[in-house]
Amino acid sequence: MLKFYFNGSPNPTKVALYLEEAGLPFEPVKIDTRTGEQFTPDYLKINPNGKVPAIDDNGTIVFDSNAILLYLAEKTGKFLPAANVRGEMLSWLMFVATGVGPYSGQAVHFKHFAPKDQNHDYAHNRYQFETDRHYKILDGHLKGRRYMVGESYSIVDMALWGWARMVPFKLGDDAFARYPNVKRLVDEISARPAATRAIALKDKFTFKAEMDDEARSNMFKHMTTKVA
Repeated sequence: MLKFYFNGSPNPTKVALYLEEAGLPFEPVKIDTRTGEQFTPDYLKINPNGKVPAIDDNGTIVFDSNAILLYLAEKTGKFLPAANVRGEMLSWLMFVATGVGPYSGQAVHFKHFAPKDQNHDYAHNRYQFETDRHYKILDGHLKGRRYMVGESYSIVDMALWGWARMVPFKLGDDAFARYPNVKRLVDEISARPAATRAIALKDKFTFKAEMDDEARSNMFKHMTTKVA
C-alpha cells in the first residue's frame, strides 16, 4: 500500500486531497516537524531534503508535493488535464511550485514566526508584496474561468488550493477580498467531501502544538546556525 508521509501544513494537505479525490488506498505516516521527525535517518532516506510530504508507492519514492501530484495523476489518469493543454498545465503547476508556495511560506514566516526583537521590515514587506503579486496573477487568470486549466477540476486546482485556502493567515483577514476569483475556487474545492477528509486527516494523530524553543530549533535551523 502507498505510504503517505505528512503533517497538516499546506503542501501535504493538497496531496491528501488528491489521494481522497482519487480514492487511492494509502497508509498515512505522521511526520511531526516540530519534534524533528523529519530529520530521522529513516525519513531522510525517503526525502533527503527533510521536508513533507513524500510518498512510497511500493518502492517508488517521490517527494515534493507538486511532483507527487503529477506522478499520481499520470499513474492513475485521474484529474490530469487533456493532452492538448499539457504545456499550460505544467506552466501553472510550476508557477504554484516555484512561486506561490515559496513566497507564501516566507510571508507566513516573517509575519508570524520571525523573532520580534529584530527588524524584519524589509523582508516582511518583500514577501507580502510578492505573495500578493502572485495571487493577483492567479485572480486575473481565473476571471471568466471555473478552473485553472481546461474545463475540468485538476491537479493544478488542488496544488493552488493547498496554499490559497490559507490566504488570510498569510496576508491578513481581509485579503481574500482582493482575489474574488481565487476565493471562489477555494470555496468550491473546500466544499468537496474529499477536501473535508484531507483537512481532517491530521486530527487522527497527535502533533506537537506548541511553537516553543524545541519546535523553532527543528523548523527554523537558521536561527541557531549562522552561514553568512
